[in-house]
Amino acid sequence: MKKILIVDDDIHIGNVLEETLSKEGYKISRAYSGTEALLVLSQSKPDLILLDLMLPGLNGEEVLPNIKGIPVIVISAKVDVDNKVDLLLGGAADYVTKPFNMKELLARIFVHLRNAENMRSSSELIFGDIALNTNTHIVKINDDMEIKLTRTEYAILKLLMQNPTQVVTKSLLLDRISTDTPDCTESSLKMHISNLRKKLREVNNKDYIEAVWGIGFKMKEE
Repeated sequence: MKKILIVDDDIHIGNVLEETLSKEGYKISRAYSGTEALLVLSQSKPDLILLDLMLPGLNGEEVLPNIKGIPVIVISAKVDVDNKVDLLLGGAADYVTKPFNMKELLARIFVHLRNAENMRSSSELIFGDIALNTNTHIVKINDDMEIKLTRTEYAILKLLMQNPTQVVTKSLLLDRISTDTPDCTESSLKMHISNLRKKLREVNNKDYIEAVWGIGFKMKEE
């Protein structure tokens, strides 16, 4: 189920959007100010955001630069062309003027979610229930549990997932990840991998990486 965050302090418009989008099968969350929107985004990541501009606290223009890797459709009563252009150049995926046609908005939402899905599939590495996005550097297990990794842990996991059936030697690991994380050394590699395995295991008590004694490491087949 795709998740959409509605950021609008107009209760009536928000309620209409929530009711309509829920009937279309989307999971909805709400925020009523720019500050609240950033708080919600710090705790979860929706698939798409509907963002009003005239918000209490931080306005939409101030919120937009803080949103990365999520398509944002700006919904606003402002009709100034320069304002639209600035927002689209500033990261918005689309701009819809209030009052809007619901069928048109639903079509735009569908298109942007489809485009985002296509983009994700081309930049996503999958192994079992782990998904690693090479654009956003976000790692998820079971499609919703985001794992916080260090720069080095991410680089190690990416290389192993790029070669899921192969044993990657320690020397190859150090050589390949050096561009992403030059601070990893032979002496610290074991610690980084141990920490990575522990973080992944804590989610659902499964081991995703196995050590091949005397050679290196590989993704563990179930």
